[in-house]
Amino acid sequence: MSQRSSGKWVAIVTGAISLLLGIGYLVLVQLLDWRGDWQPAPLGVLRLLLF
Repeated sequence: MSQRSSGKWVAIVTGAISLLLGIGYLVLVQLLDWRGDWQPAPLGVLRLLLF
């Protein structure tokens, strides 16, 4: 395999990974937004996590 051909495949693979990560992020944001209004955790739970 030549150097030029190898670089082309690296570019294609990294581009595909980038697209998958971008689409996954958009899906995650849509799912979180679909759940409704954000409600903070109860204070009791926060005290357990911090102390």
